[in-house]
Amino acid sequence: MDHLRELTNFSLTWELLQQPFIQQALLAAALLGVLAGIMGPLIVSRQMAFSVHGTSELSLTGAAFALLVGFNVGAGALLGALVAGLLFGLLGVYARERDSVIAVIMAFGLGLSVLFLALYPGRQGTAFALLTGQVVAVGLDGVKLMAITTVVVLGILALIYRPLLFLSTDPDVAAAHGVPVKALSVVFAMLVGAAAAQGVQIVGALLVMSLLITPAAAAARVTSSPGRATLLSLTFALVSAVGGIIVSLAPALPVSVFVTSISFAIYMVCRLLGQRGRRGTVAPVEESHDCRHALPSKA
Repeated sequence: MDHLRELTNFSLTWELLQQPFIQQALLAAALLGVLAGIMGPLIVSRQMAFSVHGTSELSLTGAAFALLVGFNVGAGALLGALVAGLLFGLLGVYARERDSVIAVIMAFGLGLSVLFLALYPGRQGTAFALLTGQVVAVGLDGVKLMAITTVVVLGILALIYRPLLFLSTDPDVAAAHGVPVKALSVVFAMLVGAAAAQGVQIVGALLVMSLLITPAAAAARVTSSPGRATLLSLTFALVSAVGGIIVSLAPALPVSVFVTSISFAIYMVCRLLGQRGRRGTVAPVEESHDCRHALPSKA
């Protein structure tokens, strides 16, 4: 009987994988995995996990407003996240004030989200999907928006990567060498916002950290090299995002359940491996690479 059930589940999964909307969802998840995997180590090294949470909540504000007025929800989430990233970058340049700035803005944004969702006259299930994700409804337009966002974000990140890595490792020395601290902080915060907005479509506003933070945190447990950490983070994010969708097909449960579970399982395995290999001491990514020679000395 169990064998028959397994065959039925496999057959159902295979049949669903042939459907265009599932294939679009897998492509969207893969794009998000690339985006999250590459940006994650920088987010972790800059201690911006809370800002990811705040940005995702404010992307919910933009998405809820777009839903209320009949605008594209993905575009609304992206706009809300970019505004949030801009505010976080401008008002929270220094780590000592960043958390309080994020908390203040996030509380206001969540209040607006509640208002917009309460005023929405449509199905409450549609509004609830903004919190937990609805990747199967991404559609071709959503995939195009995600592809454009991924290309733009990674292109900008490639241009600022070296000074940003320098700033993430040693902000005082970077500032002394003429690195534009505030400008880079604002730009990177907006890039994080764009990535978080795309994550809302996959796992929802409440769980977006499972792709933007957890894979990078897992990679940091097993390597202290920024390059290897980025490669591992990319792999973990892809496995979590794409694997979560595939595993969720047969039981027909929310995708976010499996994406977050796979991501957490990877983190726990990496944590155990890191503790065993280094006797419980792990060098953080941000302390493992001296970037002071990435830029010339200030004249």
